[in-house]
Amino acid sequence: MTINAVLLAVVIMLGLSLARVHVVLSLLIGALAGGLIAGLGVTDTLAAFQEGIRNGAQIALSYALLGAFAVAIAHSGLPQSLAGAVIKRIDAGGTSGMIKYTLFAGLVMMSCFSQNLIPIHIAFIPLLVPPLLLAFNRMQIDRRLIACLITFGLVTTYMFIPYGFGDIYLNQIMLKNVGEAGIDITDISVTKAMAIPALGMFVGLLTAIFISYRKPREYKQLAIDKAAQDNVVEGDALSKTAATAQTQSKLKTLVAIVAIVTAFVVQLYTDSLLLGSMFGFGVFMATGVVKWGEADTVFNDGIKLMAMIGFIMITAQGFAEVMKATEQIQPLVDGATTLFGGNKAMAAFIMLLLGLIVTMGIGSSFSTIPILAAIYVPLCISLGFSPLATVAIIGTAGALGDAGSPASDSTLGPTSGLNVDGQHDHIKDSVVPTFIHYNIPLLAFGWIAAMVL
Repeated sequence: MTINAVLLAVVIMLGLSLARVHVVLSLLIGALAGGLIAGLGVTDTLAAFQEGIRNGAQIALSYALLGAFAVAIAHSGLPQSLAGAVIKRIDAGGTSGMIKYTLFAGLVMMSCFSQNLIPIHIAFIPLLVPPLLLAFNRMQIDRRLIACLITFGLVTTYMFIPYGFGDIYLNQIMLKNVGEAGIDITDISVTKAMAIPALGMFVGLLTAIFISYRKPREYKQLAIDKAAQDNVVEGDALSKTAATAQTQSKLKTLVAIVAIVTAFVVQLYTDSLLLGSMFGFGVFMATGVVKWGEADTVFNDGIKLMAMIGFIMITAQGFAEVMKATEQIQPLVDGATTLFGGNKAMAAFIMLLLGLIVTMGIGSSFSTIPILAAIYVPLCISLGFSPLATVAIIGTAGALGDAGSPASDSTLGPTSGLNVDGQHDHIKDSVVPTFIHYNIPLLAFGWIAAMVL
């Protein structure tokens, strides 16, 4: 196993990622190293890599259209309206516990919606959170808790609900790769497979709210300088678009709601996030919220918003294809089976732990699934795990490390909104709290799922 091309490729890729080499380069170098070690040669390695890239094209296009849809939603002013409504509610109700927990529920719901119902990913955070900071300070809410609330919604929904980004993660990436690796996915319910791991995330959320960060924490009431806010989200066209609009009409907000419902219904009936995003964006253009003359700019800004994660996922598909072409997955599986001695409990734990390490290094759950599926599916089959348990292991192993990774959108996003006044440290206040409250219970509950499904 120490000279296995697949194992060495993963180690090289992970080592480079942890050394802060860009993820795309780490995946490319790891794939080239694995192919050369296996004796494929440069030509055959690149041919396999390019074949994998073609498999990831639809996913990348879905992300591009999602980005355009997100920019159009911000253009409508809906996120600002939501923030204004929350602040008015706080001003009217004081600092009572009811208002505080209503605010918590609203943040969780918004982060959940950003993955499924209103699929704009982390783009809502620099729009919604900075206007609420003064209210958080007045209520002495620990910002580490806010980071945990947001990260819960960002991670749990895509790993449990198969709509929006959940459709990409669970159906377009995980089930597709699991099926290609040798398991019949016809009757597999991803929601059932991921229910127990999602429960672990919920336990972590409750722990953060009622135990870890329930005590008041004081912050300085600093005025949030607009220029400083723009610096935090520099290059994010979505935030810049939103910042130019001081007031938004109710008509635009209504159009945004119609567009969101349209996108959701189209996606539901066609099972295509690509079509859903396209129809949603079309509603904005047809109603004039996004004018014909602005369409190119809005669309280009949306592509920029989601381009990086699209490139990472395309490269990960290429990496996975090279690993398959080496024909050294099966020897790795055979060696691992011998190492585990048929002990399913130990095997499940190690696979989940490796998933945590790989995702921590790459910083993207979506990008790790093709890599893990190619290796884990044959291993799970040889050890006698059921198809449902196999999906639970791979889905959990991919999600592990998203919360708590310094390079993950799930931690970078909350920090971008909470640190606009310089009082929220990325590592101490976002990375460490989310790692403790989500990775530990997710590891435990993922292992339970592997054992009982």
